[in-house]
Amino acid sequence: MGNQPYKVRVGMGTCGIAAGASKTYDAILPILQEQGIEPIKTGCMGMCYKEPLVEVISADGKSYLYGNVGPKEAETIVREHILGNNPVKELLVLAEEEETEHAPFIEKQHRVLLEHLGRINPESIDSYLEVGGYEATKKAIGTMTPEEVIAEIEASGLRGRGGAGFPTYLKWKLTREAKGKQKYIVCNADEGDPGAFMDRSILESNPHGVLEGMIIAGYAIGATEGYIYCRAEYPLAIRNLKKAIAEATARGFMGENILGSGFNFTVQIREGAGAFVCGEETALLMSIEGKRGMPRFRPPFPAEKGLFARPTCINNVETLANIPCIIARGAEAYSTLGTENSKGTKVFALAGKIKRGGLVEVPMGLTINEIVFDIGGGISTGKAFKAVQTGGPSGGCIPAALGDTPVDYDSLKAIGAIMGSGGMLIMDEETCMVDVARFFLSFTCEESCGKCTFCRAGTRKMLEILEDITEGRGTEADIEKLEQLAHQVKAGSMCGLGQTAPNPILTTIKYFRDEYLAHVREKRCPAKQCKALIYYEIDPEKCVACGLCRRNCPVDAISGAKKTPHVIDQEKCIRCGLCVTSCKFDSIEVKSGKPETAVQ
Repeated sequence: MGNQPYKVRVGMGTCGIAAGASKTYDAILPILQEQGIEPIKTGCMGMCYKEPLVEVISADGKSYLYGNVGPKEAETIVREHILGNNPVKELLVLAEEEETEHAPFIEKQHRVLLEHLGRINPESIDSYLEVGGYEATKKAIGTMTPEEVIAEIEASGLRGRGGAGFPTYLKWKLTREAKGKQKYIVCNADEGDPGAFMDRSILESNPHGVLEGMIIAGYAIGATEGYIYCRAEYPLAIRNLKKAIAEATARGFMGENILGSGFNFTVQIREGAGAFVCGEETALLMSIEGKRGMPRFRPPFPAEKGLFARPTCINNVETLANIPCIIARGAEAYSTLGTENSKGTKVFALAGKIKRGGLVEVPMGLTINEIVFDIGGGISTGKAFKAVQTGGPSGGCIPAALGDTPVDYDSLKAIGAIMGSGGMLIMDEETCMVDVARFFLSFTCEESCGKCTFCRAGTRKMLEILEDITEGRGTEADIEKLEQLAHQVKAGSMCGLGQTAPNPILTTIKYFRDEYLAHVREKRCPAKQCKALIYYEIDPEKCVACGLCRRNCPVDAISGAKKTPHVIDQEKCIRCGLCVTSCKFDSIEVKSGKPETAVQ
């Protein structure tokens, strides 16, 4: 049985490594090598919530995906499945012949960009070639004119996946038609949204796919040089990209006279320092040039005067990764996916209070509820679904009541939100929407470059008002002032950071105004999250005077003798919550209201 020709894949993306995949790989390696099997290191498999993941493929091609595989579980899988030809059912996540609770995570997806993630070795160009890699490059450079390539992208209906949804073909066309011999293609990999990890996973898991998209884009617009601007916090992505560039150059897919066509194209990597504003394309260009990353006034647009004052086309990671799929399979096949004005698929990073958090790819037009419940499995806490934040700090909070909204550019815009780059933060009923707005605004306020007054001063003032509201000092007039400021900042800011920073405020006031009113009128936080507007109270009927809460309180705010119900001194209490988590008898309750309203 030990000589069965199995293939074994171990997910070694950042999510897998963080969950302990390196130890799993090290434990499984010598045992497999004894059987003549060399385990394959792959990137992210998408099911981040079940990492570390190990996939076993039998000789007849049947796949068995195992989750939460530590070193001991890995050894069990080798012993039982590979040596004993007996799958370990209790560890199975997905299998063709077995029904599992995790199957819906995959069934409603339509993987185009993620098709090969978790299957190929991102450190091997041969692995990429085995699944049709660089065939699109051969087709584009060998059989199509640049104009025909652009026409194919236009026919596909591909729109920029960085958030704005600008037609990709039009960017390419404008850059190609711009005057100038030297032109550039830039890949924006400065993924800065909290909770977003789509670009990182694609770069780590399929770097050649992004490079191939850049090569084709360079050919189409007439660029001989490309830059990938990637944040330095993505060391694995950068390492895999550097190796992929070297391999592609050695095989003749990059460099001089590509495939004997006379077309030259090279790519360089520039590491960003993590400034959120450098996700804005003109600030990104400033950073590549070695200057402080600050937005430029437009016009002129980058297509006319961009990097080093030359015509430049900027696309994000996901947009470029779509290009090989479109060219290889044809625009018609791609455009059948999605909606009339939002073609193709979209990759989302599901995070927050969701059972199946991870990387998913769905056709445009799937509803929020389908993504949250059918794919994501619903709310992890068992509480009611309250809202979803799309587009990170630039996006909007969509209430559960609008869960039937299709996820596409036009539908999200109609309700005050945006697609953004693809982060989806799921929230339950215990989330305070006022505090969510404060959190996102504190981020954009900190990340503002300070160049324009509306963004620099406006975000700071809005944050101050939100802090007043969450700390019990707010008034109803503050809500009106907040809305007014938000519209002014949105209209007057120079770049996308300032223009979209008010979105979390405007959407939470629009859909959750009652929570704002509770904070300012009643001085209470309905979700029981804002520390200044909650207090803890011990139920004397439930308290057994065990003393655990008293011993765990860091500020000695709890007192009580043996066999006597304990009490909390509200003036000393800092609302850290340690008493609640330490109590084994559920005798401490979180109350909504200012601490002075507590009965002493």
